[in-house]
Amino acid sequence: MFRSQYDTDVTVWSPQGRLLQVEYAMEAVKQGSACLGLVGSTHVVLAALKRQPNELSAHQRKLLKIDEHMTIAVAGLNADARTLAKSMRTDCLNHRYVYGAPLQGSRLVLDVADKYQRCTQMYVRRPYGVGLLVACRDATGPHLYETCPSGNYNEYAAVAIGARSQSAKTYLEKHADAFKAAPTDELCKHALKALAGCVSGDKELDAASASLAIVGVDANGETTNEIIEDAAIQAILDTLEIDRAADATSAMAVDDAPAPPPAPAAGDGDVAM
Repeated sequence: MFRSQYDTDVTVWSPQGRLLQVEYAMEAVKQGSACLGLVGSTHVVLAALKRQPNELSAHQRKLLKIDEHMTIAVAGLNADARTLAKSMRTDCLNHRYVYGAPLQGSRLVLDVADKYQRCTQMYVRRPYGVGLLVACRDATGPHLYETCPSGNYNEYAAVAIGARSQSAKTYLEKHADAFKAAPTDELCKHALKALAGCVSGDKELDAASASLAIVGVDANGETTNEIIEDAAIQAILDTLEIDRAADATSAMAVDDAPAPPPAPAAGDGDVAM
């Protein structure tokens, strides 16, 4: 196997000014199973594609609840994700114990990004090979953040990461204007439609491989944080199938409609206008 003399340590720069170990970690995120998120007016919805290592194993969990107001979706190495999730839960618990209020999402994401970045300048530790989508609803409203192994982080209205995530990004960009005004059930449908494009080969999205998380507030203003899997998500998939069949029927009706009769030709004595 080809080896580069500049990738034996995380702090060694290549002549092109690149940290190859960090790029390898970012490639691990691109090879992980896809996950995505989108922000509505009051809620944030996460969707993740659960991967099955082999036919006899269970599907891996890709949505992890951090606090009552926060959930993350992971793409990359699950072991690294569990380590970061444990640290995030500890930070949220300490803040709630000291201040009696939930930790603001942007502050926690900044701390996680700093933890990522420290691993890019210390030779004793490798970079984290996992990317996170952080959905939270705090005093400033609903937010969606994305982190990567390089230590960068960004806030998005909608984003997708992981393997074959480009098709999901295309769908999210096409329908981004409808997310703010959409109710929660419509956001879930949009998330599953975008996630369906990330399924590999000739497989289809099913209840075993899909999972949803909804973070927001209820009618009473109380924070809600729910993960939907298995039988509960099957009901949403059934609704999508019904909508797809109805759209196909409407399209066929339009195609089969008789064409309007041609306009009568102008006579010899008529003046063309």
